[in-house]
Amino acid sequence: MPFARRVALRTLASLAAFASLTVSGVQVAQAESTMNIGTVVWIGYGPFYVAAAKGFFKKYGLDAKLQNFNDPALIPSAIASKAVDGGMLTYDQVIGSDAKGLHLQVVMPIDYSNGADAIVAKTDITKISQFKGQKIGYNPLSPSDFLLSYALLKNGMGEKDIQSISMTPEQVPAAMASGGIPIGVTYEPSLSQIVAMGGGKKFHVVFSSKDAPGLITDVLVFNKAYIAAHPKEVKATIQAYLEGLAYMKSDPDDADAIIGKAMGISAKDVKDQMSGVFNIPLAGMVKTFTKSTATTSLYGSGPVIGKVLMGKKQISSVPPIAETFDAKFVMELAK
Repeated sequence: MPFARRVALRTLASLAAFASLTVSGVQVAQAESTMNIGTVVWIGYGPFYVAAAKGFFKKYGLDAKLQNFNDPALIPSAIASKAVDGGMLTYDQVIGSDAKGLHLQVVMPIDYSNGADAIVAKTDITKISQFKGQKIGYNPLSPSDFLLSYALLKNGMGEKDIQSISMTPEQVPAAMASGGIPIGVTYEPSLSQIVAMGGGKKFHVVFSSKDAPGLITDVLVFNKAYIAAHPKEVKATIQAYLEGLAYMKSDPDDADAIIGKAMGISAKDVKDQMSGVFNIPLAGMVKTFTKSTATTSLYGSGPVIGKVLMGKKQISSVPPIAETFDAKFVMELAK
């Protein structure tokens, strides 16, 4: 979930190409503030889809739109140019952006990838060491890129040991089906499509985010200046997420239908894919912002991510970890 986050949709052609989910629901007495959030289609963002459909944003005085990008790597620059107010990214993307002076800050962790990001390969390729010299399709500067880099690093290898083929996550299934590449890196829902090919006997998962718990964490981010100027809106976004998450637990069937509609998949597929992510409740958010060496804490995962990004020469130095997030909203809500 590593320089830009996920899903099976992430290259921005133009603002006109954005698919928008407009919040609908009950009217509120107070004047609504508007907010545009850059995102990608990803199973872990389910609580936001539910919040939009059920009017939870409006409940907290916010008229929010989720604007879908095909390429998550474009969201930080969209925030910087004020094309969107904030975005849903992966934490590695935040570190990479802040190392370049964009001043993004995490205000809330959303989910951990727990197998929904994966490296898939032909069944005769069973170990990372067999990747040497092979063509591997993945999206540069994305969670897929980060996951692959981490897997290679753990096995004493690097990008120089493989043949990198640039493609978006949704292009990986077709490339593998045609025999163009033997190995691909992607995430849900493309992951399930690949594994199901050939009756489930053609491709398999070699390495996934389950092998690195908490390392691929989706987060809600805003520019530091925006946070200072719009604290009520930021808080409202977190409150709407938490209510969406609660609804997923209280009425799972309706929530699955809502999420499926937003993602263009069936409610059954939603239920199946949900096992690959862990949406973080409020208590877990507090732990994410608490000092720890565990990769489920930003203090623990940040240095590991920084090491990988520096090893790829994508950044020259790791930004101060404590400056990459603003925990006050979560801490206040948790009181």
